[in-house]
This record gives sequence, C-alpha cells and structure tokens, in this order.
Amino acid sequence: MARWLPRSTDLIRFCQKLNRVKTLEDDMMETSFNRCLSTIDLTLLGIGGMVGSGLYVLTGTVAKEIAGPAVIVSFIIAGFASLLAALCYAEFGARVPKTGSAYMFTYVSVGEIWAFLIGWNVLLEYMIGGAAVARAWSGYLDSIFNHKIKNFTETHVGTWQVPFLAHYPDFLAAGILLVATGFISFGAKVSSWLNHVFSAISMGVILFILIMGFILAQPKNWSAQEGGFAPRGLSGIMAGTATCFYAFVGFDVIAASSEEARNPQRAVPRAIAFSLGLATGAYILVSMVLTLMVPWYTLDPDSALADAFYRRGYSWAGFLVAAGSICAMNTVLLSNLFSLPRIVYAMAEDGLFFQVFSRVHPRTQVPVIGIVVFGVLMALLALIFDLEALVQFLSIGTLLAYTFVAASIIVLRFQQQKVDAPAQPAGRRPSPEPSEGPATGELKEYESFSDKLQLVDGDKSKEQREPGQLKAAFEPYLEFLSDFYPGEVVTIAVVTLMVSAVCLCSILVFGNTHLHLPTWSYSLLLVLFSLGFLLSLLLIWAHEQQRSTQTFQIPLVPLSPALSIVLNIYLMLKLNYMTWLRFAIWLIIGLLVYFGYGIWHSKENLREAKPQRVSARYVVFPSSSLEETVQAVQPSPQPAAGLPDADTEESKR
Repeated sequence: MARWLPRSTDLIRFCQKLNRVKTLEDDMMETSFNRCLSTIDLTLLGIGGMVGSGLYVLTGTVAKEIAGPAVIVSFIIAGFASLLAALCYAEFGARVPKTGSAYMFTYVSVGEIWAFLIGWNVLLEYMIGGAAVARAWSGYLDSIFNHKIKNFTETHVGTWQVPFLAHYPDFLAAGILLVATGFISFGAKVSSWLNHVFSAISMGVILFILIMGFILAQPKNWSAQEGGFAPRGLSGIMAGTATCFYAFVGFDVIAASSEEARNPQRAVPRAIAFSLGLATGAYILVSMVLTLMVPWYTLDPDSALADAFYRRGYSWAGFLVAAGSICAMNTVLLSNLFSLPRIVYAMAEDGLFFQVFSRVHPRTQVPVIGIVVFGVLMALLALIFDLEALVQFLSIGTLLAYTFVAASIIVLRFQQQKVDAPAQPAGRRPSPEPSEGPATGELKEYESFSDKLQLVDGDKSKEQREPGQLKAAFEPYLEFLSDFYPGEVVTIAVVTLMVSAVCLCSILVFGNTHLHLPTWSYSLLLVLFSLGFLLSLLLIWAHEQQRSTQTFQIPLVPLSPALSIVLNIYLMLKLNYMTWLRFAIWLIIGLLVYFGYGIWHSKENLREAKPQRVSARYVVFPSSSLEETVQAVQPSPQPAAGLPDADTEESKR
C-alpha cells in the first residue's frame, strides 16, 4: 500500500508548481492593447467605477438597515481601509503596468494558485458589481415611472419566492447590460468618451444634491428623539463598513487599465489618489445630506435620494436626481464591463484560463470574445438575483483581493530583483554588481568565466546587503537567521502575520458572541495573537528592503500593508455566514477549473518543461582563492555523453 503513496520529492515538486511566480518580459510597455488613456481618462474611469449605485443606493440601504446616520463613520472607515489598499495597487500598477490588477500583482510576487484564486474571485466581483448596478439602474428608472415597469412584470410574467433571488425577473437590468456590452466592444477610446460624458453629468447631479440637501437639512433628524446618530452602536458602524466597501471597489479599474495607459508609471498612482479622494468626499457629504433631510428610518432603500426630495415637496428635484443617478450608474456599468474582460484576458494569456479569451480583435484592440461572453453572464445575474445578496457577496471578494495585494507588497519589497542573464537583449551586458554579497556565504554561479573574472577582487572588498537579508544592526542578535536564503524569513513572517491577524480578528468578532469566552481567556488570547502579529511585523522590518525606485512606492512598509491586512480580515469576518458559504462554493469551483485546466496549460509550466542547457559553470567560494576554486570545479577533459566537444573546449577555456 505504501507504494501508492506519493514520494516526498513529488510533493515538493507539486508545491513548487503551485507557488511558482510569473516571469515578466524585459519590455513591460509592449502590449497588444492600444495605449491611449491619459491621467484624466483613468481618473474619470476610477470615479465612474466608484460613484454610482453605491452613492444612490447603498447610502440609503446602510443608513436604514444597518448603521443609521452613523453611515458617515462607516464610509470614513471604509475609505481609510480602501486608501491603504489603493496605495498598494498604485505601487504595483506603476511597477507592473500590465492588465490583470490583483491577479497579476499576486502572480508576480506570491504564487500561481493564489493568483488564480484571486483572479477567480475578481471575476465574480466584477460580474456581481455589474449585475448589482444594473438592478439599481432599473429600480431608479422604474421609480421615475411610478413603478409601472415592476407592476407590469409581476402581472404578466409572475413573481418568485426563493431566497437570494429577486422577487421578479428584471428584464430591464439585463437589457441595459447587453447594450453596454455592445458599446464596450468598440474599443477603449469609445468607452472612455462615453465615460467622460456620463461622469460629467454625474458630478453635476452630485453638486446639485449637496447644495439643495444642505438647504433642506434638519439637524433634529440626528437627535435622540429620532434614534440618535448611531442607533445600533459600534457594531452597526462596523457592519455597515463591511457593506460600504462595495462603494470603493471601482478604483482597481485603474490598475486593470494600466496596460492601456500612455504613461502608467505616473498616471496610475495619480489617478488612484485623485479618484479615491473625490469619491470618499462625495460619499461622506451625500450621506450627511441624506440623513439630515429625512429621518433615517423612513428612507427608501431602493431610491433613497430621489424619494427624500419627493417627500420634502421637491418632486422636480427628485426627478432630476433619479435621471442623474442613472447616468452615474452607467459609468459603473462601463467600468465593470471594461475591466472584467481584461482580467479574463490576463488569466487566459498566462494559460490559467481558456485560451479563447486571450484573443484580441485586430481593429478595436480589445478582447471581444471575453466582453460578449461575460456581458451575457452578467445580464443573467441581473435578471434573477437580489441586490442585497449580491452586494454582500461582492464585499468578500474585494476584501480578499485587497488582503493578498497588501501581502504581495511586503513580499515584493523584501525580494531580490530577479535577473535572467541569458534572456537579456542583445548588446546589453550583464550588470557588474553581483546578486549575492559575500556576507551571505553562498555560492556564486557564472555562465561565463572571463566576463566575471573582475568580480572576484571586488567581492572581497565590497560588502553590500541585498533585499531580504538581515540588517547589519540586527545580525548580532538574530545571527541564526543568516542561514536562510534572502527573503525566505520575510515570507515565513508574512504568513505568520496573516495567521495572527486572522486569529486576532476572530477573537474580536466572535469571542464574546459566538464563542462565549470568559474575560480572562478573551484577554489572554488577544494579547498572545497581538504579540504574534507585532513580532512578525518587527521580524519583517529587521530585513533590508529594495532601494527606492523611480516609480511610486507606498510609504511605511511593512506597517501600512499590515494595517490593511488587519482591517480587511476584520471586515471579512463581519460578513454573515451565508456569504462565506457561497464564497466557499465558488472557491471549490475555481479549484476544479485550476487543477482541471490551469495547472496543465500554464505558460510557467511550459517554460519549466524546456531544458535549460549550460555548457559550464564556474563557482567562486568567498573564502577561497580564485585559482583553488577553478581547479576544484574544472570539468573533466573528456566530453560528456551526448554533448559535442565544443562544450568541453569551452570548459577548458
């Protein structure tokens, strides 16, 4: 029976396949897409992705059902947590200007299976986002016509009484998605032009809402007689924050569009900062206006802003808000349909998803097949699913992507630059700086002895610590860590940090409610997991980072990404158990796709299959002389079996 068990070497090789990282091209600006988007285009694309149904629907939904007027605080916390994640996206988008967003960032730093799972969840995130916005769009248009569309559908088509499904099929929402899919298929320039038009109208409507809203504001709506500012306390605020994350998922459309930006190193960080700042301000001010105009418990979750103006006697203003909100939701639809096929394209281009989705139309320079297929799937979701269930499911995918991108930033910062000497373009000489300092005590392998001869004396006199190595100040105290490869300790510490964060947040969320822990054990576990988190953070900080580059870098690494990880995990655990159940089912489906197709067709798998032949290797030991080392490793003068004599002659030279 033991012979049927896998050998340890096979298990190690299998784990290495799961965790292999993507090899980037030398020229990352080369692309089959059309680089036509400016900073303004990307900024408006990000604003359009964030300011839509979240502003016109979620503000009312969260205020009435979860947080009350304290929805303002929920948006502030969600905006801060999104800022930490956005800075991570900005650094990656500038350094790796390729489409794929969180999927690509995870693939180049963490590993293949994690990247696939993130990409798989991002696909669902965009599909649900588009479907949810389409249903909100339909509801607002229906409110303009006094719910005649809804009544007609229920009378002539029928209704459903199934959990998590809509009360009736929304043909209008499905129809607008199909129309938007057609426009997106015409290319990035057409999509950008449409987004400019709808964004201008949306910002005009928001300005009108703020002016009229503050004129009609009544501070008594925040008084104790109306339930107070935070009727459901801190728990309601944090639960509202988890749902409010849906409002900020749009900024990653900028990172997904970096392969179509003219100057992604500058445009991507600036566009993310501008769009997130403007969107956060809009959400806070509109939430303030909405809860001051009418009591929070009387809000209509389906069309809160328009209904608030109707009830204050300004029916014409309500009509204007409803019409403007439809234009704002159009920008969100365009953003989702713009990003989703590009994520699919990145996965298909890497071989992890079906190759048919990697085809780019030669004229429009967009992945038309992915646009059409996933546009139709999005329309089916909008046709039958309920908005609230979709929004809850959307938050968990977004938070998971944010968590892995933050962890990827830490791993990337403490990772050595990977330089593949044989793959360098012709005419470019390898850098004279060695990849390993002599302090590491590791072997140095050189393909060409004559080219590296001058490095021997330089290595003896120059000691330079590379990223991932222990800082000199900590070496006397942590000398036992010097035996690890550069970056290995950091990777282990990142895993420990994430495990500690999960345990810590679990105690905070479930300790007093579900687990019913006594006070002493609750406090003890909080202290233990907090110490584990802080020690992991200090261990990471004790290692050298990559030196500053010309592109944007998030400040305070590893502290900023670590805070993002903790906030994201905490908000994920605040979601209800049905969301986690649906999420687990979706992950299982994704694993079946990966192990059934992706792992076998991965381009990294095909690259590993190609034998890399080396004629001769010269190994220089830091502690020995050059002549002794060459004598020890000089190949045999006899030609190896299957190799021509030229290889042996090269070895002799």
